[in-house]
Amino acid sequence: MMQQPYRIHVLGAADTAALRSMLAMFGTAFDDVATYTARQPSEGYLQQLLGSSTFVAVAAMEGPQVIGGLAGYVLPKFEQARSELYLYDLAVAEPHRRRGVATALIEELKALAARRGIYVIFVQADHGDAPAIALYSKLGSREDVLHFDIAPK
Repeated sequence: MMQQPYRIHVLGAADTAALRSMLAMFGTAFDDVATYTARQPSEGYLQQLLGSSTFVAVAAMEGPQVIGGLAGYVLPKFEQARSELYLYDLAVAEPHRRRGVATALIEELKALAARRGIYVIFVQADHGDAPAIALYSKLGSREDVLHFDIAPK
């Protein structure tokens, strides 16, 4: 079996530099650099976020470079003593796509969720985002739902 040229790393409180690199990669991948880089939180905020039990960040690293990553939120439920994990963002840098990086990131997320007793991981994909729809269809079952953004007052 051929070894991957990258490694998958679950980020912890000490990995703020890797998270900042992942944010820059997200900005480029999503063509929204300003949102992901212009007003990044303080070092303390990122350490607290990465150390919390309700945020998850997983990076694909090739040497010191972040080539892919995902971020998610653990949602404790009220109807039963269990949690869901919402996969919020996932991207792979353009030159590293079609190499299994996204699948490897999700496989690590699945293992992390199992270790934490999380009963389901869910993710959204936009209509027309064929690569995301193909990836998620390969890994899970599809539900067609409507998503609404409601602005706070």
